[in-house]
Amino acid sequence: MTPPRTLDDWLAHCERLNPKSMEFTRERVEFTLERARTVRDRLNLRFHCPVISVAGTNGKGSTCAMIESIARHAGYRTALHIKPHLVHFEERCLIDGVPVEPATLLPHFEAVEAARGDIALTYFEFTLLVILRAFIEARPDVVILEVGLGGRLDAVNAIDADCAVLTNIALDHTEYLGPDRESIGREKAGIFRAARPAIIGDPEPPDSVIEHARAIGADLWQHGRDFRLKGDRQQWSWSGRKRRYSGLAHPALRGANQLLNAATALAALESLHERLPIPAQAVRSGLALVSLPGRFQIVPGQPALVLDVAHNPQAAGALAAGLDQMGFYPRTLAVFGVMADKDIEHVVAPLRPLVDAWFVTDLPIARAAKAEALARILVAPPHTSTPVSTHATPSDALRAALADATPADRILVFGSFSTVGGVLKDGLPRTAAPHSR
Repeated sequence: MTPPRTLDDWLAHCERLNPKSMEFTRERVEFTLERARTVRDRLNLRFHCPVISVAGTNGKGSTCAMIESIARHAGYRTALHIKPHLVHFEERCLIDGVPVEPATLLPHFEAVEAARGDIALTYFEFTLLVILRAFIEARPDVVILEVGLGGRLDAVNAIDADCAVLTNIALDHTEYLGPDRESIGREKAGIFRAARPAIIGDPEPPDSVIEHARAIGADLWQHGRDFRLKGDRQQWSWSGRKRRYSGLAHPALRGANQLLNAATALAALESLHERLPIPAQAVRSGLALVSLPGRFQIVPGQPALVLDVAHNPQAAGALAAGLDQMGFYPRTLAVFGVMADKDIEHVVAPLRPLVDAWFVTDLPIARAAKAEALARILVAPPHTSTPVSTHATPSDALRAALADATPADRILVFGSFSTVGGVLKDGLPRTAAPHSR
């Protein structure tokens, strides 16, 4: 085999190394921390700054982005791991809010390859270790790590976080994490550490989460007890154990749950205040200027374009609420593609009343649902009157939606990260529908 020389070469190598990696197939990979821990120790990966890990079903990326933005506006050097990427792998590895250059990652791929020996790391394990090594070299003041699947056995959990955050618990990946919120909560609570802050942003967390935090002696921070928020459409306020902020503007990230995510982010930062003091102005600036592509991202144009990676029922419900608050549009056309293991019928259910035509798409991933299968779900009685068309790629589906739209309409692109990434791969789309219909 020719040794990898470019980032694309290394990523292809990672895909081949453990073919059961669930990022690409429906096959069940063996979940264990041993692979990541062993290579971590061989590489001597240790941080000398606060580390915040963030798990949950929805809102992880937004919460990570808000923590990072506030810390950066406070003058700290930040390192953020966030996944999955929409278009370019480097989106997973941000230093001071900027994706690293691909060339800077190559020595870290080589180091992980040399350290792993005969250990068949998964794609996520390999690339996470690469990113962690890159972070250590960058000497940040704070590291924020988004957890992948679950928590207890996720590779991110190979790092002992100084503060662990759970955004919320909903039904997703049930074949891996368990059939109900109690089982899923127990798995995600595995990122908690004894005597360290465990921030729970879910207003109604499963009992298993609370029980685990108390059993290991974590410093439990609960929404509604240790931190609270109040607000209206104009402004909001937050109070924690010792700190308060009032007259806050809404975060730049749109969506029905972003205030809750912001409140959770502030609790995480307050819990580390002695090591990472944050001035009030950094909170205001960080929330006002935070950005995260693909999370209720509105692209101005005619028609308006909304991009969202909602791919489970809870996220789809929040998306529907956000769309309902946008105002009047004669029609909403939806480009949709998703993984086959999702609860597709309940993902589309809250959006059916808002969507006037569906443009479903294949995705270039083995575990993705075929467009024909999505179409069968969408046209099943009693929903036979809404038009549905199938397309080979997200870009093809978007072009078809644009051809059918008027300038006053709205196009929604949602579902898998691959769906949103598929329309972003050539740059941010600029919509311009014909004015004569």
